[in-house]
Amino acid sequence: MADVKPISMDDISAARDVLNGQVLRTPSIAAPALSKLTGAHVFLKLENQQVTGSFKTRGSLVRMNALSDAERRAGVVAASAGNHAQGVGYHAERLGIPATIYMPANTPFTKVARTEALGAEVILSGESVAESRALAAETAANDGRVFIHPYDDPYVIAGQATATVEFIEDVADLDVIIVPIGGGGLAAGCCLAAHAMKPDLEVIGVQADAYPSMRQAFNGQPPHGRGATIADGIAVKEPGEITTPILKAHMDTVEVVTESEIERAVQVFVDQQRLIVEGSGAVPLALLMRDASRFEGRRIGLMVSGGNIDSRLLASVMMWGLVRDGRLAKLRVAVIDVPGALGIVTGIIGLKGGNIVDVMHQRLFCDVPVKQADVDIAVETIDSDHVREIMAALEAEGFAARLLSETSLT
Repeated sequence: MADVKPISMDDISAARDVLNGQVLRTPSIAAPALSKLTGAHVFLKLENQQVTGSFKTRGSLVRMNALSDAERRAGVVAASAGNHAQGVGYHAERLGIPATIYMPANTPFTKVARTEALGAEVILSGESVAESRALAAETAANDGRVFIHPYDDPYVIAGQATATVEFIEDVADLDVIIVPIGGGGLAAGCCLAAHAMKPDLEVIGVQADAYPSMRQAFNGQPPHGRGATIADGIAVKEPGEITTPILKAHMDTVEVVTESEIERAVQVFVDQQRLIVEGSGAVPLALLMRDASRFEGRRIGLMVSGGNIDSRLLASVMMWGLVRDGRLAKLRVAVIDVPGALGIVTGIIGLKGGNIVDVMHQRLFCDVPVKQADVDIAVETIDSDHVREIMAALEAEGFAARLLSETSLT
């Protein structure tokens, strides 16, 4: 990549002028429930409330605003599995710019439909975002159109930096900002704004452990990533050529969090803060909860980068969260296969305050005598202690019970 002029606060200020009145100045709010949970003073920058549900709309508009009249007439090409596609599509439609978006062949239909609804032409091609991006860049070059990169572009980085400028203006005396990292556009903008406005502000980046490409770049390792992750918005195998030097110069550290930690953070955002946050946007909270002692008593800003999570995926995360917390348990209870036995078992569970949501007899496919049956019972409970109480009550009445679901009953 050719040498790129350093991105200055003047560039970021110019980006703010472009965005003024065109995208939301999203709220920066205190999060007392998360503060109580972690011991830190927690503040949230709610980019999940942005016009397309993600910070990506900022950089997309700034980049397209810089197009010449001829480039606008020719149109733009982009590649994305979701947020960048919607940012480009939304502003292209508003500005009357033809837009073609390449998306991986396995992109969920809902994301395709949302992008098409914004007026963009969608082409499903490539097995991954990286492959789709290569095809999009090739198409743009062949057709004389402009390729809108999701992160490795000075205009895009300056646009993303405006979210941090607003955060620092709105919340006085932040000690730390924790920001997600995929290719690094948002994080690079965050570092540049923080360095210029408050040089002592610590900036920490977070990645999913399935795709730790920036962490690997920091450690001098060849970047790679693989596998499925709930944080698909930051599932980037190779960090940006422009963003990486910026982060190395200004970011304090890059951390990684596990899938279970990310899922837990998505659940906590809903349960404690009543916010819908996608996996990529939840990684800062995942790090804060895991390393709470590290941040205790400090003023911590979490960049909540987006809220575009599939409703079915969110439902699964919430249900798994109930299981992990012991608020939904599946018990296997051994009963004598005679009339009334099941009624006694369910009566015991009811008297102990458990709410039965599903019952299934296991006669033929379990290793039990023909006069006995295993009954699998799904029960809503208060917490792990409540599950133990129900199991103890069953045992006291002669019904052997064991836990089938993975919970925190250790």
